Amino acid sequence: MIKASLVIMTVLTVLISIGLRWREQRVEALRPVVRREGWIAAQKRKANRWVTAAALAAVATLLVLGGLQWLRVWQNG
Repeated sequence: MIKASLVIMTVLTVLISIGLRWREQRVEALRPVVRREGWIAAQKRKANRWVTAAALAAVATLLVLGGLQWLRVWQNG
């Protein structure tokens, strides 16, 4: 069960990060470019995106696997 949750969390983290990057690009395309950010600011944005994706993936994994566990408890109980 632990291996499954790690795989699920990893896959969800990558997928959510791709979605967040796509959303950032769409928002940036709509507003005019005033100035370019520096390398450090870009790295902070990238790290923030991955941390957000990992947090959302952890919550989603907890909800899904916790829900499956409760279904198993209710069926056997």
